[in-house]
Amino acid sequence: MRRRAVLIAASLSLAAVGLSACGFTPLYASPGLTPGLSAIEVEQPQGRLGFLMREQLDDAFAHNESAPPQWRMTLKLSESRSSRGVRVDNVADRFEYRVQADYSLNDVTTGRRVTGGSVRVAVTYANPNQPYASIAGDQEGQDRAATEAARQIQMQLATWLSGQRKVN
Repeated sequence: MRRRAVLIAASLSLAAVGLSACGFTPLYASPGLTPGLSAIEVEQPQGRLGFLMREQLDDAFAHNESAPPQWRMTLKLSESRSSRGVRVDNVADRFEYRVQADYSLNDVTTGRRVTGGSVRVAVTYANPNQPYASIAGDQEGQDRAATEAARQIQMQLATWLSGQRKVN
């Protein structure tokens, strides 16, 4: 058993040395990407989903209101709902909510597009028989979709920023 522990420790040490030799740097290691992400200003699209997306992206980017933005993000959102579960009386009791967010990141000084992309998210939620619970279920599905879409956009932009650092 002791020999096995020594082998595991040696393997982990060798892996750490190997990764450091190849230039591996964790995405959020210092100097980090937070300063780059926090320099993104998000233009809010119309509607509740637009508000939720802007709030989630501001949180994900750790947006710094006091610093001038370096980039401006525009979003184009599309959403759809479809029934996924039907009760015996042919009334939908489960829905799938889909969001597609197309984004464009533009340099604030030149207005030139520097990158962009698209994310798709699908979440399901229950649709209870009570009206208030049904509205709450709709909103909860929208909240979860906005959170997941913002997370995916954050990861795409963090990857892009880390590539920009290597070029510069």
